[in-house]
Amino acid sequence: MKITFEKPFTYEGETFEGVELDFDALTGQHLLDAEREARALGDKSPAPELSKTYQAVIAAKASKTSTDMLIALPAKEFSRVTLAVANFFFEA
Repeated sequence: MKITFEKPFTYEGETFEGVELDFDALTGQHLLDAEREARALGDKSPAPELSKTYQAVIAAKASKTSTDMLIALPAKEFSRVTLAVANFFFEA
């Protein structure tokens, strides 16, 4: 799934036009690693799938970008990315 940003976003000297989320490439190990990373970032959610932090970490793994870059996105773009992850978790 490709998410194209409304405006290019520059992070640490690199410009991003969007992110490609490859959910099919994720494994159970990615999910476990993401939960550990989210907890290390201070997330205390009892249901990680509902946590924006966890969703950002999953998005980073699915897009092969950094969690820090995704967290630095403008709010609207961050919300679009994390909503895509939430939809991945809860689609029927």
